[in-house]
Amino acid sequence: MVLRKPIITVLGHVDHGKTTLLDSIRGTSVTAKEPGAITQHIGATEISIDLVKKISGRLLAKYGFNLAIPGLLFIDTPGHEAFTNLRRRGGSIADLAILVVDCMQGIQPQTKEAIDILRVYKTPFIIAMNKIDLIQGWNSGSGSFSLNLANQHPKVAEALDRKTYELVGELHSLGFSTERFDRVSDFTKQISIIPCSAKTGEGIPEILLFLSGLSQKFLEGQLRTEVSGSGKGTILEVKEEKGLGKTIDVILYDGSIKLKDKIVLAGRNGIIETQVKALLEPTPLGKNAKEKFVSVSEASAATGIKISAPGLEDALAGSPVLVEADGNERETVAREIGAIRIETEIEGAIVKADTLGSLEALIKLLGEKKVPIRRANVGEVSRNDVMLAIAVSKSRPLDGVIFAFNVKVRQDAEEEAESKGIKIFSSNVVYRIIEEYAEWKSGEEKRQKEEARGNALIPFKAKVLPNCIFHNSKPAVVGVRVIAGIMKPKMAVANNGKKIGTIEQLQDKGKNLKEASAGMEVAASISGAVCGRNLNENDELYSWLSESRIERINAACDLLSDEERKLIEEIKKKMPFPTGEGER
Repeated sequence: MVLRKPIITVLGHVDHGKTTLLDSIRGTSVTAKEPGAITQHIGATEISIDLVKKISGRLLAKYGFNLAIPGLLFIDTPGHEAFTNLRRRGGSIADLAILVVDCMQGIQPQTKEAIDILRVYKTPFIIAMNKIDLIQGWNSGSGSFSLNLANQHPKVAEALDRKTYELVGELHSLGFSTERFDRVSDFTKQISIIPCSAKTGEGIPEILLFLSGLSQKFLEGQLRTEVSGSGKGTILEVKEEKGLGKTIDVILYDGSIKLKDKIVLAGRNGIIETQVKALLEPTPLGKNAKEKFVSVSEASAATGIKISAPGLEDALAGSPVLVEADGNERETVAREIGAIRIETEIEGAIVKADTLGSLEALIKLLGEKKVPIRRANVGEVSRNDVMLAIAVSKSRPLDGVIFAFNVKVRQDAEEEAESKGIKIFSSNVVYRIIEEYAEWKSGEEKRQKEEARGNALIPFKAKVLPNCIFHNSKPAVVGVRVIAGIMKPKMAVANNGKKIGTIEQLQDKGKNLKEASAGMEVAASISGAVCGRNLNENDELYSWLSESRIERINAACDLLSDEERKLIEEIKKKMPFPTGEGER
């Protein structure tokens, strides 16, 4: 058993500097001009531990880290899409993550999304508080933040502290205890914030040191691997390579893989079993070679390797890759994939994504939002998906929707969805999908409540105004003041416990109204009523509540205000029949 390199990924909001930080880490390493200090892998970059020690220098002794790991393996593609593909049963193969936060902007929507994903996968992380060079008056200098901090004007240092504690506060509201790395009292309870500038390279020594030190201190058991054991990895990307056809870029996190090994992985149409035809690594840095890759006979964890083999056309990014050993690999892969893909009888949403990793993350995040799922799978949105959503929407309109992450919606599916009113939430950013759904659902719930409230026909109470009888009958036209509730045309009218007629029209200054609410004075024409017989000045009028009206009002009771409920109880007492009886 040996210690392998910890696998590290970079996440954060768009434009907060994820790619620039990775470039800065690689750039810092390259400028050290030490042979073997930096090695390019497929989809990853290795920084040797000797280089970390050289760059971090005096910081190493200060924080007392005893480094024995062979180095750090950074995943070259930043972002949560790559992170979610670094998956294995029960979690992520990423041992640590760097969460990049722009110190001028703080926590943003994609930052929250990254935090949610890190929380779901239980991945420890440090925070790179980037762009400190933008703090007014900041004096950029040495690569070490710790050394450079002493050269700052006290007011500038105070400004940095304000930015740091604004971030500490934001993260506290999200349930995390954080502190600037040099003020952390307990690394098991507090997450380290490392101020840095990806642009100037400040803070890179601290980032490398703390990634190495925390890996060494808390992840040693996790990093122990059997070099000669059967390889285990995950597909980071599926790529077409000239002269090779479809290949898979694999991050190997355990054991070894050799030429002609049999491997098992997941494809769009089932389990793929094939044999390694070629293992490829990038051409070493600094070599001006015509070929992008060089062939190797073997690779050991932790590393990134390109695999060429027959039958990889349908390979799925995010799938496990297992070197055949005991013959149970097919069942292992099938069981793992079966735990992600969903096909149930639950009345819920349809979820489609481009990779298994993205699908798994989206399912977990939707689960946290209590969104039920009927079907979840990898691939384009088809007409069949829409038909299933239509079936769901008949009984559960708010759940008969489709979530499409980074996948196409086929034209026939789009047309069918549009014609049947099925919502498709489509984006290549997870938080936008969930955010748009939440906004839509909130709007739909409000609309449904308003519709239900409208169907309940809120009753009214009104008073006939003195000297405002304009027409005695057929219909009677009188001036009224609405005391409570809402008066509308076609509503039945009661007076002294008896139904006297139906409102035909409401007018104000000759203009027809759809309704009149409390406080309004309007002219009401009432068919069936006769002034001087069942309608007089100063009479108190109210809605006639039939049995069907009472049922509708009861169904919408929780949507009514206290005043409206009070009015309904008052009117019920005036009814000449017990509640639940009478005309419909």
